[in-house]
Amino acid sequence: MADTTPGTETFVASRWTKGNLFFPTRIEVGPQRVSRVKPRLFGSNEESIAIAQVASVHIATGMIWSSIVIESSAGTDPLTSHGHRKADARRIRDLIEGHQVSAR
Repeated sequence: MADTTPGTETFVASRWTKGNLFFPTRIEVGPQRVSRVKPRLFGSNEESIAIAQVASVHIATGMIWSSIVIESSAGTDPLTSHGHRKADARRIRDLIEGHQVSAR
């Protein structure tokens, strides 16, 4: 189920990439948190990091698809997702940085 918080944008990985054929990964970026949602046949696996706790966003681009790694300053495992369009990966980074600036 998608987050209905106002100002939240959702980015879906391509079905043409490994691990995303039937249940593509979603990255949801909102003013309070960034979440990685991996749907499964029954339920889903969701991880999130508060916007204030995001330490860095790393984007690795290939010819078509990009991988994104969002690291936390709290020392937890980073949120990792692959198979996003380059423009979407940049938009995710820009949204996170924008939310961090507006929160200060």
